[in-house]
Amino acid sequence: MKKHSLFLLVLFLLSVTTCFAAMQLGEPLTLEEVTKVSEINQHPDQYTGKRVLIEGLIINVCAARGCWMDIASDVPFEKIQVKVVDGEIVFPLEAKGQMARVEGIVEALHLTEDQARSLAEHQAKESGGQVDLTSIKGPSTYYRIRGLGAEID
Repeated sequence: MKKHSLFLLVLFLLSVTTCFAAMQLGEPLTLEEVTKVSEINQHPDQYTGKRVLIEGLIINVCAARGCWMDIASDVPFEKIQVKVVDGEIVFPLEAKGQMARVEGIVEALHLTEDQARSLAEHQAKESGGQVDLTSIKGPSTYYRIRGLGAEID
């Protein structure tokens, strides 16, 4: 009976420890300094092509393939998307609502009006949301982070 109790205690402690361990996806994080999402959004040209480390709340995850997630900014109603190569990293749907640290390269997508509408429609479909395509007018530049590695708490 004592061995059984000890086994259950060890099993419980392992499960509790596992619950609190951060999930590592992709490459290990190498940068120490965190760049604020708001800073990237305010000055995207200064960061385009550069490797950055961001952190924030995961507010959305691609439901189709787990190939992107939206990270909330430190400024209300702002966010940035982290996109990975399909299948190389898969962000779990359960990550929504958790904190993440992500390292990657800031990239700019220069889109025609049709491309911007297509992208918005595609992302809405993947996340189960809706988008007002009439609100997208003219060519636009869309900034996101090409994710290389992430830690999710």
